[in-house]
Amino acid sequence: MEQNATEPRMSRYLHARAAQRGLPLSGIFELTPRCNFSCKMCYVHLSAKETAQRGCELAAEQWLAIAEKARQKGMLFLLLTGGEPLLRPDFPYLLTELKKMGLLISVNSNGSLLDAQMLQFLKSEPPLRFNISLYGGCTEAYERLCGVSAFDAVFENIKKLRDIGIDVKLNASMTPYNETELERIYEIAQQLHMPIQVASYMFPPLRRDAEQIGKNDRFTPEAAAACAVRWDRLRFTPEKFAKRAEAMHAGLAIPEDDVCDRTPGEGISCRAGRSSFWINWKGEMTPCGMMPQPAVSVLEKGFEQAWEETRKAADEIRLPPECSACRLKPGCHACAAMCLTETGRFDCKPDYICRMTHETARLMMVKDEER
Repeated sequence: MEQNATEPRMSRYLHARAAQRGLPLSGIFELTPRCNFSCKMCYVHLSAKETAQRGCELAAEQWLAIAEKARQKGMLFLLLTGGEPLLRPDFPYLLTELKKMGLLISVNSNGSLLDAQMLQFLKSEPPLRFNISLYGGCTEAYERLCGVSAFDAVFENIKKLRDIGIDVKLNASMTPYNETELERIYEIAQQLHMPIQVASYMFPPLRRDAEQIGKNDRFTPEAAAACAVRWDRLRFTPEKFAKRAEAMHAGLAIPEDDVCDRTPGEGISCRAGRSSFWINWKGEMTPCGMMPQPAVSVLEKGFEQAWEETRKAADEIRLPPECSACRLKPGCHACAAMCLTETGRFDCKPDYICRMTHETARLMMVKDEER
């Protein structure tokens, strides 16, 4: 049984129409940068002390006021994320009030804080979907990558969410610390009959540390490519894998399972700043959560002006011109956020992504008997 996280066709249609009309159909509220995990590759995680030194998290009423303005401008889909959003004591209140606005709410979580009280609340006020990060299939993997022995709790909580009727999607971030867990993660997804999205590329954490351009505690580009191809061989039949390999080498688009339709080109062609936005824990709007810039204060300028400025800034971004002529462009995942975090500029070719893409193309043509 193939597990994928393909987005519903209607959602894709709505986002395409929203982009044409300049409507903020999808929003992401980053409720906190704090987390009870300390994942080595995280792009945003700050301790409580670091958070206090850098600013103040928005209060619940501030988030609700922003949400109402965004709803009036066209927002329908809203993702609540962090950090770990369940660390906020007012999370139940926020979810309840946001649902009253008619918004379709999804939640990103590491799944460790779903105690009996929270599960009972979610049963009565279910979000549209819970996205749970699954970092491995054993305690040791969680200890290596996240610094906590949380696997058993997370695994049980995933099952409990399913048992109370909440739609769950699994996300897996692959790094040198948990690369041996890929097959086990896939087995768990199959066992639970849940869609899963796996990533072996980890963004440089510029939002956490501006000095980390092109750096992260992650795979080499070649190892990231090997992990990505390994994942494709797991989830696709040999026939489908072969067709994807042929498409990549023929310069044809390769269908993806994620909702971010990233393609390099003259300008941004994904949804960032076109039909979607991100508001960080301090109330700054950016096109995408991986980007530290362009950033517009929603608190100072209001939602409508922040959205218009974000749209304009996103429209003016230009990506590396040499990427447009690359034969592997249709199969490359390079985007504005990757260019910026890898090089410090939007218009500079991200060497890491380039190396990863070329190695992916090479490995996809390697026959089973040659591996």
